[in-house]
Amino acid sequence: MTMPLSRRTVLRGLGTAMALPLLDAMAPATRAADAARPPRRMAFLYVPNGAYMPYWMPKTEGADYELTPCLEPMAEHRKEMLVFGGLTCDKARANGDGAGDHARASGAFLTGAQPKKTAGANFQAGPSADQLAAQQLGDRTRLPSLEMAIEKYRGAGGCDSGYSCVYEHTLSWRNSTTPVPPEVNPLQVFNRLFASKPNDPDAAARNALRASVLDAVLEDAKDLDRKLGGSDRKKLDQYLSGVRELEQRIAKAERLSPSVLPDDVSRPIGVPADLTEHLRLMCDLMVLAFQTDSTRIGSFMLGREGSEQKYRMVGVNEGHHSISHHQNKADNLAKIKAINTYHMTQLAYLTGKLKAVKEGDGTLLDNCMIAYGSAIADPNRHIHHDLPVLLVGRGGGTIKTGRYVRYKGDTPLNNLWLAMLDRFGAKATKLGDSTAVLDGLG
Repeated sequence: MTMPLSRRTVLRGLGTAMALPLLDAMAPATRAADAARPPRRMAFLYVPNGAYMPYWMPKTEGADYELTPCLEPMAEHRKEMLVFGGLTCDKARANGDGAGDHARASGAFLTGAQPKKTAGANFQAGPSADQLAAQQLGDRTRLPSLEMAIEKYRGAGGCDSGYSCVYEHTLSWRNSTTPVPPEVNPLQVFNRLFASKPNDPDAAARNALRASVLDAVLEDAKDLDRKLGGSDRKKLDQYLSGVRELEQRIAKAERLSPSVLPDDVSRPIGVPADLTEHLRLMCDLMVLAFQTDSTRIGSFMLGREGSEQKYRMVGVNEGHHSISHHQNKADNLAKIKAINTYHMTQLAYLTGKLKAVKEGDGTLLDNCMIAYGSAIADPNRHIHHDLPVLLVGRGGGTIKTGRYVRYKGDTPLNNLWLAMLDRFGAKATKLGDSTAVLDGLG
């Protein structure tokens, strides 16, 4: 007979606490149906420097919308995708503050607040959507939220026309004066998910010996396996195999990282030398965090705003920000399209990974809301309305995907965040410049 398990069950070993995916044994038939319902998760993915909108935004509303060139990588997942038109990030506009659109864009994306124009330590924005959710519901998981990025964090100095670097490098704000720095190193994210205590001497010893996380919990896993039914045994085996493979990739990435970084790359030592591998490791870690219910809230900057990352793998040898001011030159437009498509390919990778995890009667993706986009539309003119924004995942059945929905001009982007917070279970009637909960999602 299968023994019931608590959803808080973890595997323990030397300095390690490994959370488990949702198993059938965690929701026995004697419990109410509500107890068996998987939790909802949400994440916010940010891409810098806008997009060339004619290649990005569909023209036909509804379920028959066309896949534009930049959306084409999501073809396999179009039924899980909701594309938005007409959303605006007003507080990324100057509103009397002059130049600095890149700093304002990322500073206002999740806050809807006008970033204070300062290059000093007296920076100010507003609480972000993810942190509002974390403050209300983050105590239900081991990590209240998970913040990740690709480019090395800078929180001091001036970066954009009199604005502090903190704005370009941060999506998440605990409150108006407290940014939440993202983690760029996959190993550090991995350790956050599995180290039982951040400064545990046993965990340090284990890392020094380069022993595997799975090795540390193997005996506990064998004991648990004897208590599970056939379906759960298969889930556990697939999960442990996935963790092992991810751990090996992280270890390989560390070995292959360059000892001296090129001047044009801001990724620090300790992360993969290959940008695509770095992005996908971070995506895999987000999936793992959601799968194990280690957290239900995430943010991920695929590049800092104003980034000069070079995307040589798709034929772009110039800095991203430099060519984003395309001046309608055909060569620059082709390169912006290549970068936009590359980023969308990474979203397709994440979507596929979430869809591959079975959860309850559906998939992990079904219980997610993954917002993707930028607070800049056309980067040549620093336009902040009609933004390139979409959502994947059905939010536990509350979102009707497979559509392109267009709203009237200057509809606040933060109205979408209110709609996501509402479905997540966080109470909020106002966030930044929001005016109402965005309708039309269900």
